[in-house]
Amino acid sequence: MYPIVYIVRHGQTKWNAEYRLQGQADIDLDGLGREQATRNGQRLTELVRNPEDFDFVASPMRRTRQTMERLRAAMKLDPHAYRTEPRLVEMSFGDWQGFTFAELEARHPGSTGQRRFDKWDFQPPGEGAESYQMLLERVKPWFDALDRQTVCVTHGGVMRTLFRFVQGMPKREAARLDVPHDRLLRLEGRRLEWL
Repeated sequence: MYPIVYIVRHGQTKWNAEYRLQGQADIDLDGLGREQATRNGQRLTELVRNPEDFDFVASPMRRTRQTMERLRAAMKLDPHAYRTEPRLVEMSFGDWQGFTFAELEARHPGSTGQRRFDKWDFQPPGEGAESYQMLLERVKPWFDALDRQTVCVTHGGVMRTLFRFVQGMPKREAARLDVPHDRLLRLEGRRLEWL
C-alpha cells in the first residue's frame, strides 16, 4: 500500500509540442509548460494542507526541476527545497532521441513499425535505450520504498509504468495512455486517480 503521492508530469517543452522523442535529452519548459507548472502548483495548494508533511522529489532533468520550482513557488514554498532522484528520469530512446517518428521513417523506412506493434516491450536502437518494461523495473523499487506522503515531478513514461504495476493495466493500454502536462495524478493505497 502506498502513502498519498501526487505525481506531476513536467510542463510542456518545445519538443513535446513538435512530437519529438525527448527521452533523456535535457530540454527546458516552453511558455505553456511554465504556465502548466504554476497551475499545477496552485492546484496542489488546494489539496496539500500541510506541505511540511510531504517529501518533494523530482527527476534531475531540467524540465522536471523547472516544473518543481514553479510548482513550489506557486505553493508559497522555497522553490529550491526539494531533492532529485535519478531513477525518475524519462526512458531513453537511444539513437531515436531528438527525432520525430516522421523523420525516423524518412531516414529508415519501416524502422518504427515494430514499436507500433509492441510499444511496451520495444527497445529502440542505440546504447542505453530502454523499453517501457525496463523503465518499470528501474522505477518500481523507488515507488515501492515510499514511506511518506510525497509530491513527485517526473515524466510521461514513468507515469505510464505506474498504471501497469499499481493497477495491472494491460501493457498495450498502459503504453498508449495519454499523460497530460496539466493534471495531477494521485496515488493512494493501490488506487490511481487523475485530478
